[in-house]
Amino acid sequence: MGSEKDIDVQPVEDVAAESARDVDMSNEKKNVKSRVIDGARAAAEKERKMTLLQGLRLYPKAVAWSVLISTCIVMEGYDITLVNNFYAFPQFNKKYGELTPKGTYEVPARWQAGLSNGAQVGEIIGLFINGFVSERFGYRWTVMGCLTLVAAFTTIFFTAQNVQMLLVAEILCGIPWGIFQTLTITYASEVCPVALRGYLTTYVNFCWGLGQEIGIGVIFSMLKRDDEWAYRIPYALQWMWPLPLIIGIYFAPESPWWLVRRGKMEEAKHSLLRLTSKNNETNFDPDETIAMMVHTTAMEEKMTAGSSYWDCFKGVDLRRTEIVCMVWAIQNLSGNSFSNYSTYFLERAGLAVQDSYSFALGQYAINMVGVFGAWGLMTMGIGRRSLYLYGLCGLCSMLFVLGFLGLVPEEHRQQGALATGAIMVVWALFYQLTVGTVCYSLVGELSSRRLQIKTIVLGRNLYNVVGIINNVITPYMLNSTAWNWKNYAGFFWGGICFLCIIYVYFRLPEPRGRTFAELDMLFEKRVSARKFASTEVDVFGANVEQDVLNTFEKADPQAKGQFVFV
Repeated sequence: MGSEKDIDVQPVEDVAAESARDVDMSNEKKNVKSRVIDGARAAAEKERKMTLLQGLRLYPKAVAWSVLISTCIVMEGYDITLVNNFYAFPQFNKKYGELTPKGTYEVPARWQAGLSNGAQVGEIIGLFINGFVSERFGYRWTVMGCLTLVAAFTTIFFTAQNVQMLLVAEILCGIPWGIFQTLTITYASEVCPVALRGYLTTYVNFCWGLGQEIGIGVIFSMLKRDDEWAYRIPYALQWMWPLPLIIGIYFAPESPWWLVRRGKMEEAKHSLLRLTSKNNETNFDPDETIAMMVHTTAMEEKMTAGSSYWDCFKGVDLRRTEIVCMVWAIQNLSGNSFSNYSTYFLERAGLAVQDSYSFALGQYAINMVGVFGAWGLMTMGIGRRSLYLYGLCGLCSMLFVLGFLGLVPEEHRQQGALATGAIMVVWALFYQLTVGTVCYSLVGELSSRRLQIKTIVLGRNLYNVVGIINNVITPYMLNSTAWNWKNYAGFFWGGICFLCIIYVYFRLPEPRGRTFAELDMLFEKRVSARKFASTEVDVFGANVEQDVLNTFEKADPQAKGQFVFV
């Protein structure tokens, strides 16, 4: 007879209860997923229908906070203008320059290139650091830390006794400036709806123009001084920015997109409410908007396995990285070096020092006015791609005109110099109406949310690398002791600009009016750049929804950047 064994028999009632619980949990997951999808669809539809005025009424606080943080760029525009335009400043040349055979002082071309590149070397370092720091600590604390560093490093500018100390100051200040370059655009693109995105991201360019205008104005006011304070006062004025900006940014809300990526849903909702005002016109629902952020982030999780710099070069993100990098680089490849060296270029063309600074004042004022003009063109319905492409065509034409003005006979040099100044003012207006302004909107829209900071970092660093090359060759093009090309440099940059036109025609897509999820889908489907505007996509299709949200179905609430369904 075989031995009996104890058999653990579970009551039928327990088995039935457990099965019921499993079914309930499964249904609950499906219900949560359904609510996220429905909320995301509703929020996306409301954003597409939202007009500019409705966006301003609903997001007035988001506009104000974005404008405040973007003001950090004013400091960079101010200092870059100082160093590049001090080369035509007699007092600066006497202190930091060398005596030329003509009996005048001039900073040698090698040191002009070094000083101009110093800030951009620092910016490259700062940009790469930002790719890690801002995602870890958030946008607000990163910006406040950088403002503190700017205040400290400005001391080196103020006390510099030789050109070597100036170079050290440029490199060190370049680190926080590099961080500002990406965070201001990223914050602006993430705190506002589609209707405001193009305006707030391009406002960053207005801040550049404002900083440049202040810098030229300060130098112009110092022309009559012949002591060391003529160049020390402009550097000292950099201390006026950090403290008030730190105080204001301390009270700013964090980007809700960043909070969603970190899995902090309640904080994201609270931040979103701080960015908006009560408005019944658009039936705004913060839960729906958070659901849209969760859905978009989940979809990008599905498309992109990681969020490192290396992931920017994988799959569909490779195309996005390439376009963002080229959009940035083309700013420096379209003749922008003329703008940065405007006073020095005009002086080499034959204008007096005071007249060259007067032209520069007008040029930088146009830089600011051009931003508002670009806003007007965008409001009229002209797309980013069209503005960028046709803007390059205009810039290319004017660069060749500048080159031909170099053929003016010596006896008419003064008239040729005035014509050169006039063309440069028109060039600046065209640049700011199109390429200079629209670039900031494009880089903020064409990169994915998960990889946005790192993609913009890579693009801005290519901009800086091209800028470094420009800063090496431009002084040699213009310096009387080097190549001394003068106006003929226009032929060189005109040819480069023509190649940029070809690239933009075939590679740059149109993001206007698209939600971030729609842009993700268009890139995933590898839609041609010329068909982006006309292609219809459904990001909530049945074949997408389940896969997208399965990516975020995690049990671990500490999972980085993941939404947890319970």
